[in-house]
Amino acid sequence: MFRFKRPLLLLVLGLIAPVYSFAANYCIAVNSGFGNGGTTFIGTGFAVPAKGTCSPWAGFTKTASTVIWTTTGTGCLSTDGKILTFSLGSVDPSWFGVGQVQQDYILLCQGGQSKCPATFGSQRDIGVAGGSAETVTCTTSLLNLPALHD
Repeated sequence: MFRFKRPLLLLVLGLIAPVYSFAANYCIAVNSGFGNGGTTFIGTGFAVPAKGTCSPWAGFTKTASTVIWTTTGTGCLSTDGKILTFSLGSVDPSWFGVGQVQQDYILLCQGGQSKCPATFGSQRDIGVAGGSAETVTCTTSLLNLPALHD
């Protein structure tokens, strides 16, 4: 039988816990977001990557008044840490048809910048949802994924 000393156990837990504490839900509103005439992308368990790296995105997207897309992709932070770029693919057979994937390419400024230092200028989605984009708080209503939806 193993016997752990309490200080050693606390040290091990303290080293492991931070790995999991950085991942959270991440929400991006396009055109004012879901409930305001726009679209909101919800990345469940998404962690903003370190500079010059990418992290996987998996979750769902809410649009129109009841439509939910299943969304996957990648979020990458530029090496200088100024632009967070998302390449996301969404599916919904009811809206797009079987086998159809709709793409969104979202650019977000980081570090409180009002204008991205990129060709595209401001934060925006140049994909299917298209329009202005911003990070928003993931509210309980946004995180609600109903069993039945369009």
